[in-house]
Amino acid sequence: MDTATHFVMGFGLAGLSFVDPVVASQPMLAGAVMLATVIGSQAPDADTALRLKGNALYIRNHRGVTHSLPFLLLWPALITLVLSPLFGLHDSGSVGHLALWSFIAVFVHVFSDLFNTYGTQAARPLTERWIAWNIIHIFDPFIFGTHLAAIALWITGIFPPAPLFVSLYSMIALYYIWRTVAHARVTRSLKAKDIRHDPGEQYMAIPTITPRRWNVVKKKLDGTYCIGQLTGGRLEWFKNAASSTHPAVEHSKNHPDIQAFLYFTSYAVAEVEELPSGYIVRWGDVRYLHRKQFPFVAVIVMDHKYRALQTYVGWLSSEKLDERFAIEPGSIKV
Repeated sequence: MDTATHFVMGFGLAGLSFVDPVVASQPMLAGAVMLATVIGSQAPDADTALRLKGNALYIRNHRGVTHSLPFLLLWPALITLVLSPLFGLHDSGSVGHLALWSFIAVFVHVFSDLFNTYGTQAARPLTERWIAWNIIHIFDPFIFGTHLAAIALWITGIFPPAPLFVSLYSMIALYYIWRTVAHARVTRSLKAKDIRHDPGEQYMAIPTITPRRWNVVKKKLDGTYCIGQLTGGRLEWFKNAASSTHPAVEHSKNHPDIQAFLYFTSYAVAEVEELPSGYIVRWGDVRYLHRKQFPFVAVIVMDHKYRALQTYVGWLSSEKLDERFAIEPGSIKV
């Protein structure tokens, strides 16, 4: 999920912690748990600091080791170790409850990230495979909005936290189940809706911010992609994508920035433009479609000997990319 949603979920879990009689009966522990759940809901995204060393390093590692199985225990241990003395918690019972709610916050963060298209490497060190279930959009208005409403009702004293947040998370659990069933139903229906379907083609339904609209990616038998959208049960294809066979594409794979991008995604296609001074190779991830463009890209500019002159990895529109790299007049797509 996005940072704002993780933040409100941290407060939501703090409210939920009042179902724990030990937390509810100790104001100092309740304060420690609130801070722990807020921190724990953000801790796995500490790898965002890698942006300071460059987008490529960040993209290669974001939602990687910090979301892994060992860190499910390491983050709560660190949070408990720091907060216990700050709040004067010394008895094993209070410390244990602080550790428990810290773990719940970290677990909920990682688990909710599995439902997005971006995915995580949550099974590390068993495997480095990216796990992405494509069920919930990275920002879901229902999840965010219901948390805000519940927090407001808690802060204003209209409802006590325990029954309020039990109701909230029961409702959100049902919402996740509904979205999971909807995703499975939509995925199964795609072959029947696609009049151009060939046996063996693979379909992926990708959530959007609107529940009734899904982006659709079809991987054809030749490795090329069709990209479309399913809206209200109506399937429309509007873009084909395939990687260029130009030698510049293979040479681009030798650059660390491109390698970082390809490490993250298995759904990349490349196009090449010939410039008077060399080549520009643009890799795009076909899972992320906005206004019929692929804004999640890795771009490299090379001279005629395929030596890298400039690179960029991250989110950028085609117009902004052209401005950033000052594409020369007379360029030719190949």
